[in-house]
Amino acid sequence: MRLTVIGSVALDTIETPSAKKKEILGGSATYASFSASFFAPVSVISVVGKDFPVKYVKMLRSRGVDTTGLVAKPGQTFRWKARYDKDLGHAETLGTELGVFQGFEPRIPRTVTADTNLLLANIDPELQSYIFHRLKPKGLVACDTMNHWISGSRKALIRLLKKVDIFLLNDAEARMLSGEKNLLEAARFCASKGARMVVIKKGEHGALFFSKGLEFMVPAYLLENIVDPTGAGDTFAGGMLGYLSSKRRVTSMDLRRSLVYGTIMASFAVERFAATGLAETRMSEVKIRVKQFEKLTRF
Repeated sequence: MRLTVIGSVALDTIETPSAKKKEILGGSATYASFSASFFAPVSVISVVGKDFPVKYVKMLRSRGVDTTGLVAKPGQTFRWKARYDKDLGHAETLGTELGVFQGFEPRIPRTVTADTNLLLANIDPELQSYIFHRLKPKGLVACDTMNHWISGSRKALIRLLKKVDIFLLNDAEARMLSGEKNLLEAARFCASKGARMVVIKKGEHGALFFSKGLEFMVPAYLLENIVDPTGAGDTFAGGMLGYLSSKRRVTSMDLRRSLVYGTIMASFAVERFAATGLAETRMSEVKIRVKQFEKLTRF
């Protein structure tokens, strides 16, 4: 089944203790689309300015991503500037310029129909809900979020949970949204608001999957060198939904495996600056890491 990804396509300026990169390819929809494209056909819906480099559009297409829904409008592309601390565990936002992303009204192309899985990437819950109502997807619907939307658009996010199958957020966001310190209680809160399945991402400590209780835990793939953590969560979501979209009928085992593939894809994303690192990754490399991961986690 096709996966439709709605989110931001951006130009990021990232500073880490070891390097600084200006105006590199980023955005939640970008990372998620690249990641999902390893497993299923993907359509991306977003908006960029006329200043957006054509080479990046070609890069998405080279991965088989349908960019018909990626609209270029007069104005500036969404930009995000951030600095990471020495352990790369926290990003300090230095600047955000919404550009044409402000007032974004997604255009749903004819290539995208209701017969699709849907990943509502990290954007305003009001916009996520708008897309849901416009598209009326028949497949799986997943929603990702962040602390900014939890604090600023909490009511809209809570309303959206009634419509989604899979809700993804990190551990700090889960505690923030629920008011609970315990992640089991936080997941129960999300389920009580309508989410059928909850995935709590824990960064370097892996992820937890809940469906009527804790169902599965997956560790992170250990790496010797992490370059840029930007987009790791979006990559995880894209890998997970991409894998599920490759299945005609999703089983409980498929759900577990999808978390593994999400984790593996995120490991490639953080090894290089920008989303372009995923475009340069090969499926053969993914398969090697999956086998290594299986050996490390089997007992």
